[in-house]
Amino acid sequence: MTAQGQILPPLVPENAPFSTEQRAWLNGFFAGLLSMDGGVQALSRDAATALLGSPLPGESQSAPVEEDDGAPWHDASIPIGERMEMAADRPVKRRMYAAMAQQDCGQCGYLCESYSAAIAAGEETKLNLCVPGGKETTRMLKKLFEELDGGGAAPAKPVAAAPAAPVAPEPGRSRETPVEAAFLSKRAVSGEGSDKETNHVEIDLSACGLTYEPGDSFGLFATNAPELCAAVAARLDVAEDVEVSHDGHTLPLKTLLSERVSLAAAPDALFELMGVYAENADDKQKLAKLAEGEDPDGDLATLDVLAALEKFPAATPPAAEFLGALDPLQPRLYSISSALSADPGKVSLTVAAVRYRIGDRTRLGLASTYLADRVAPGDKLKVYVQKAHGFALPRAGDTPIIMVGPGTGVAPFRSFLRERMATRAAGGAWLFYGHQREASDYYYREELEELQAAGALTKLSLAWSRDGAEKVYVQDRMREAGAELWSWLEKGAHFYVCGDAKRMAADVEKALVDIVATHGAKSADEAKAFVAGLKKAGRYQADVY
Repeated sequence: MTAQGQILPPLVPENAPFSTEQRAWLNGFFAGLLSMDGGVQALSRDAATALLGSPLPGESQSAPVEEDDGAPWHDASIPIGERMEMAADRPVKRRMYAAMAQQDCGQCGYLCESYSAAIAAGEETKLNLCVPGGKETTRMLKKLFEELDGGGAAPAKPVAAAPAAPVAPEPGRSRETPVEAAFLSKRAVSGEGSDKETNHVEIDLSACGLTYEPGDSFGLFATNAPELCAAVAARLDVAEDVEVSHDGHTLPLKTLLSERVSLAAAPDALFELMGVYAENADDKQKLAKLAEGEDPDGDLATLDVLAALEKFPAATPPAAEFLGALDPLQPRLYSISSALSADPGKVSLTVAAVRYRIGDRTRLGLASTYLADRVAPGDKLKVYVQKAHGFALPRAGDTPIIMVGPGTGVAPFRSFLRERMATRAAGGAWLFYGHQREASDYYYREELEELQAAGALTKLSLAWSRDGAEKVYVQDRMREAGAELWSWLEKGAHFYVCGDAKRMAADVEKALVDIVATHGAKSADEAKAFVAGLKKAGRYQADVY
């Protein structure tokens, strides 16, 4: 109530990015702190957090975030070496931020900035949670953590303006609280002769009640392939049904290998442990170098956990110590390719099954082959929805959108278009899609043609890199249509890109800068500043990996 006894209306609007519990807590807190006489406006998440001096109830990222310094390294296409140079003169926790993969994917349970802040504040002890950053990020974090421990003091934690009871994360809304959903089906969207085995996967959400918005990602907990687990157990010379203690649990080795540890790239800690048990001096020396990231035999990139055990057969540690040296098995995230408005009660994903051969063994992508090979209709999956961070449709349906998504990067744009179709959005929609060959790699061809015929997809630009004498990519099609693309931007269009961060997304951004310079009559620096302004305004959004 106000000083005059009037009841305050809710200060946090219903469409603010908070859970029901957070809105209720915030409204109660600010109602006791503020009056409407001062012209209080609806509060954003950042404003609320700043006033409180601490994160909101139910927030998984509890560490303080550094005052904005521009973070010029926050670009997933920049190699880690360059990012570290950009941050060289910054405090340790900002350099930790630069060491992250810069994808803000959420697989670790944080965003890149809040994960680094949590480590620096001593709130998070695991340095190996950044899946896309891999060993490069883990090694750099270990180095920086030692520097922090040796010479720097962890920043003081903020003091909350008022105590708040912790709110448990909502089921299905974080990796900590997955729910069960039923696998429905898969069907191929790649054709005969394609280099990629790509499937459209559907999962039933009707029982668990999960909802999502276009642009969100879908997390799932996959299991390692049984044949790989069996081969690792055999190399350890331990029967799969033998119970082993690991991370506070005593379970059969088969279960631990399948569900709890990563059997992908061998971590430095495994090489270090194997060095303890190696008897041969040459093996000890090589393992010590491998543990430091060196590559004495030129095969480090091919050494997954099984390959490391096979390379050094006389350096086999006990099973419990072996498990303790491995990285935890992390969930995998996929861009959602459906829309609840068009696909009630279910979610769909567009997944390319990863299979490749090294030597006499076929290596398998964890979740992609789990969905392709190891689940059947009706099987229960552990899943959750990862809320999009800066990747969503414009609020106004009459705002034009430009989407660039080659290969499986088309997934979120299928979601966008199905949503725009169902809601009869009036804004134009332009999709740049490409792959290797039109005959085998034109994913969702019939659907895209139907969307175009219905007017939900205004313009479709296609690029095939293997169908002609010269390779043609989506960025080439952008340049060819530069004048029209610039006119869309002038009309307020939002620009989106989804796909490979290192090459495609970087090439697309460069093409856009060139288009702005050429057709917007701007200098190179002005064009870069214009694109930077689009990003700042939320009109240039990327979902990259």
